[in-house]
Amino acid sequence: MNNENGYKIRQEVPADHREVENLIRDSFWNVYRPGCSEHYVIHVLRDDPAFIKELDFVMEQDGRLIGQNMFMRTVIDADDGSTVPVLTMGPICVAPELKRQGYGKKLLDYSLEKAAKLGFGAVLFEGSIGFYGKSGFDYARKFGIRYHDLPDEADDSFFLCRELIPGYLNRVTGVYRTPSGYYVDDADVEEFDKDFPPKEKLKLPGQIF
Repeated sequence: MNNENGYKIRQEVPADHREVENLIRDSFWNVYRPGCSEHYVIHVLRDDPAFIKELDFVMEQDGRLIGQNMFMRTVIDADDGSTVPVLTMGPICVAPELKRQGYGKKLLDYSLEKAAKLGFGAVLFEGSIGFYGKSGFDYARKFGIRYHDLPDEADDSFFLCRELIPGYLNRVTGVYRTPSGYYVDDADVEEFDKDFPPKEKLKLPGQIF
């Protein structure tokens, strides 16, 4: 996809890998925790069987990468004993200096459209309703889907869902299963991060880890 604003969205190729990892690192650094792990997460996920190469996108402008998004296959463990195939998403990011300028929504909407065209039924994701609600996400609880290992009384407002096929989750209730590839060891993150330019880790207000 090319755009009159000078950016294009295309599939990631192997030559993009390190630039994408740097972009993710810059975008997530000190946001949710001191430092970040998301650049290592995508490094690991690319080799995961649940990774969907056809839905691994980068946004490019003036010869540099300014955004990325990717999807993974996962399932809902339904209360009736069945498993319901769904997608999860991310990491998704845009370059820090371009945040809140509409690039993230354009990338998100494009990638969701591509996922729908491939026939996937729904996306479940951890994020802010303030941003993702603008692209059709709602609280997963409204679809009858629960977040794994979360106590009944806990805040689940971070857990979002969007149907790509209308009615796909009708009559489905159950527990969402996060793909195991998202769980990485802190020691492995630290070792991987040594290959990147030094950055200061800071403990900041609003971090959740």
